[in-house]
Amino acid sequence: MKLNLLKAACLSVACFVSAQVVGQTVTTPPGGGNQRSIVTQYIGSLVTVSIDYNSPDVHAPNGDDRRGQIWGQLVPYGMTNLGFGPATESPWRAGANQNTVFTVSHDVQVQGKDLKAGAYGLHVIVEETGPWTIIFSNNSTAWGSFFYDPTQDALRVEATPEDGDYTEWLTYEFVDRQPEQTTVALKWEEKMLPFTISIPNATDMYVANMRNELQNVAGFNWQGWAAAANYCATNNVNLEEALTWADNGISAPFIGQQNWATLSAKAAVLNALERTDEAIAVMDMAVNDPTATPFAVHAYGRRLITQGQKEKALEIFKLNQKNNDGAWPTNYGLARGYSAVGDFKNALKYLKMAKDNVPANDTVNPPIIEANIKKLENKEDIN
Repeated sequence: MKLNLLKAACLSVACFVSAQVVGQTVTTPPGGGNQRSIVTQYIGSLVTVSIDYNSPDVHAPNGDDRRGQIWGQLVPYGMTNLGFGPATESPWRAGANQNTVFTVSHDVQVQGKDLKAGAYGLHVIVEETGPWTIIFSNNSTAWGSFFYDPTQDALRVEATPEDGDYTEWLTYEFVDRQPEQTTVALKWEEKMLPFTISIPNATDMYVANMRNELQNVAGFNWQGWAAAANYCATNNVNLEEALTWADNGISAPFIGQQNWATLSAKAAVLNALERTDEAIAVMDMAVNDPTATPFAVHAYGRRLITQGQKEKALEIFKLNQKNNDGAWPTNYGLARGYSAVGDFKNALKYLKMAKDNVPANDTVNPPIIEANIKKLENKEDIN
């Protein structure tokens, strides 16, 4: 009896296992040697673009050279009936085997047209002459183009193919990379199809991301608030909120610190808001803060000169030289300050003092100082 029960249990387990593995198989090499590839590129520091594809080569699996037979033959022109699946007219799958999948992490523009964040099946209508059509299908999980349905198109754009260097394996390559856009090119045989992906409102995207980050770890230190405020000031965006961020960096409970970085961030926002007098008052606090370095104050003085506030710049350079006992580059700053107000005699005096205390490893400034000494001797401004 016990033996019969054991046999029955074993049979039950065997049937269960058999049911679980029906249709399962092992991993084998890709058919036709079409290696799977993926390429990813950042646009700036937030947006990622990825293309996951299978990469055929010009030479057939049997070694035949198909050069000159790719476009218009292996990859037909126009829409084609592939003879399988519900689609009667299909574009090229822009690769081999499964779907070529284009994924973007944020809303972007492709060839100047809007595309939402997400994953898309990438297809191409190849033409013998003129531009080709790139299709982004909402169906990213279909197998190739056999099930292509035009009603699932998220976007169609046109791009012009170009002659290119010979490429054995179909390849997607990011051929241009800028802070707010990138160009990706499909390359195969002696053709390439470049198209551009751009961020339509990059500053707004970064500000929105900063706003979220400041509600997380970045909001638990003054550095995050100051960096966000500085970004807004530099790009002249979101200034009222940026002023609040700057104040948080200075005085938020537990995390705020009054130092050169936080004070100068607030002053930058005030300048962007054209509240110049308030900005100068805040910077007066900053230059007298123990965290103010001679180089930081020097840079502030030079910025004042470019803004036309020459007398104020000279005042800052004097304070910098006094607070730092003439350390480099404070005498150079005084030379620039006196030169800006037309006092070439004092400018020359302090520039010669600066020449005597250039850091030993500095090979950049000595020849510039020599040239500026000659300019001051001729009563020429060195700024």
